[in-house]
Amino acid sequence: KKGTKAAGKGSTFYCLLSGTPIDGKYIKAEGQAGRMGSKLMAIVCEGRSERVYLSPEQVQEDLAFSAKPEWKPEQMLVGKSADQVPLYGMRTYGDLFSDRQLLALNTVYDLIDDLRIHKNDAEDSHVHTSSLILRGNSVSEITYSNALALYLNYVADKCVDYWSCVCSWHISGQKMRNTFGRQAIAMVWDYAEANPFSGSTGNLIAMLDWVRKAILTSCPLFAGYSLQSDACNQSISENKVVSTDPPYYDNIMYADLSDYFYVWQKRYLSTIFPDLFQTIATPKNDELVASQYRHKSKKEANDFFLNGMIKAMSNISCQAHPSFPITIYYAFKQSETTDSGSFSTGWVTFLDAIIKSDMALVGTWPMRTELANKVSGIGSNMLSSSIVLVCRKRDEAAQTISRKDFLRELNQEIPKALDTMINGSDTSSPISPVDLAQASIGPGMAVYSKYKAILEADGSPMSVHTALILINKALDEYFKEREGDWDNDTRFCLQWFSEYGFKEGVYGDAEVLAKAKGLSVEGVRNSGVLLAGAGKVRLYRPAEYPADWNPLKDSRTPVWEVLHQLIQAHQSSGESAAARIVSALPQLSATARQLAFLLYTLCERKGWAEDARPYNDIVTAWLSIEKQAVKGEDKDEQTEFEF
Repeated sequence: KKGTKAAGKGSTFYCLLSGTPIDGKYIKAEGQAGRMGSKLMAIVCEGRSERVYLSPEQVQEDLAFSAKPEWKPEQMLVGKSADQVPLYGMRTYGDLFSDRQLLALNTVYDLIDDLRIHKNDAEDSHVHTSSLILRGNSVSEITYSNALALYLNYVADKCVDYWSCVCSWHISGQKMRNTFGRQAIAMVWDYAEANPFSGSTGNLIAMLDWVRKAILTSCPLFAGYSLQSDACNQSISENKVVSTDPPYYDNIMYADLSDYFYVWQKRYLSTIFPDLFQTIATPKNDELVASQYRHKSKKEANDFFLNGMIKAMSNISCQAHPSFPITIYYAFKQSETTDSGSFSTGWVTFLDAIIKSDMALVGTWPMRTELANKVSGIGSNMLSSSIVLVCRKRDEAAQTISRKDFLRELNQEIPKALDTMINGSDTSSPISPVDLAQASIGPGMAVYSKYKAILEADGSPMSVHTALILINKALDEYFKEREGDWDNDTRFCLQWFSEYGFKEGVYGDAEVLAKAKGLSVEGVRNSGVLLAGAGKVRLYRPAEYPADWNPLKDSRTPVWEVLHQLIQAHQSSGESAAARIVSALPQLSATARQLAFLLYTLCERKGWAEDARPYNDIVTAWLSIEKQAVKGEDKDEQTEFEF
């Protein structure tokens, strides 16, 4: 029932017969020797509003392995694409597909090519239909049949994404996961093979429908064109309003991953667009990313990114229209945590490039850009927004100030900015906790970047890295100052949580902490937030709070309890249940939302992704919850609480 794959990351398995662990090195050696195959384990069938899982018969497995494709991509995987699967013997793009998948893909592409050729014959004998397209600086024609083949190749691209042997099965959703569920070609040990002719997940008509919807929703109101040029020396942005989404340091190697589709497109589209498919693989050397696959060391990769980004941003800054700011999308998550705060090399390097381009940050706009299912995925604490950096050319008369003056100004500006982010404003909703640390960089760097330099005590200029650490400390100070708004029970819970999370701790330690807050453990227990007994103390998880809680009959209602009751109501009964609590305790609920931000930040720094998610979810839903609470009050509806 449990299978033979050992828990955790890596390639360790258990022997099917003896249960003895099999080392990952042996598995990799067998794969590289060509001795790793596939075994058909189950067939998923469509039932009446459900999936039916059947054990396969040998004839079905024989049929699967009887396919003989005429062509397979022989291009070698490189860079980021070669991060995992070549370790197990899959060295070429053709190795990423089963023979049956290759046969299906060849058939789809050949049919599209046949349609293009025969349609051209029909056009020559009847009426010539063509459209004008811009290639570089010249105008040329593309026939209707070639345009049709191009769009149908988008359908085939979708099939390539869903018909590979690194597509896993989405257990809870009972559907296909595509190859690029994330920006990597990842090894999977049990893959799902879609039936192209079914009416279910991963089928051909579904891929066609995706492209159809995209075309219908992206029809332009007027004709336009696009140009491609190197950002470091382009002149396209001269006197233009610039809004750009640059590469995110070492986050995604687009050129490496693009080869997955390029090897198929080159075979079938090079006759239509010969100038686009002149190279064997996609160009990579000039891609402005910090790729360790293309450089000798991490430092060399970092220097390449920094120097290239300085050139690109300086070029944009010099040419952009002076009346308008330059807006830059950035969503690189802070991932490194030290005793002195959180930061990431990606942010440090990118901000360093902007400042060395003589630009100043004048603001940030968190903008919701990610799908909800991406943000709340299993084990995820991904950003739900991109951070839009608003930049202008730095004043030529910019001054130099001391570290002390910088800190004074920082501590004035950060609280005002955070108040707006956390509480929202007339024109914006509250930011998600998952985005708070990123968004707070903006107002902090606005102070840093408007000066020519910030001088340390020894006269040296303050680095961007140091500034980011100080900004994070200002974020911590913001929350510490607001602890005074919370009751003693909540302050006890907060300090206990920072040490133990939802795990058990020693009763004696809890009693010492409680006395320091002017409390007793028994008193805090009576407030309904923790379990105490047998020499142990543990805070209740949100799901353990009673569903029949009545806040109006509770004589001791700490903010901690209100927050976790809100989470329990939201998780079990939805926004309407949480809205009833907000309606009954509006002031405490608002304070509870601030506590949610702090607890999310704390969990994130501790690496407690599962514990962090409910705090982000309740704040993300807060605007809708408040609207329902107000709506209930306006209608004077009777709630489930007794007044």
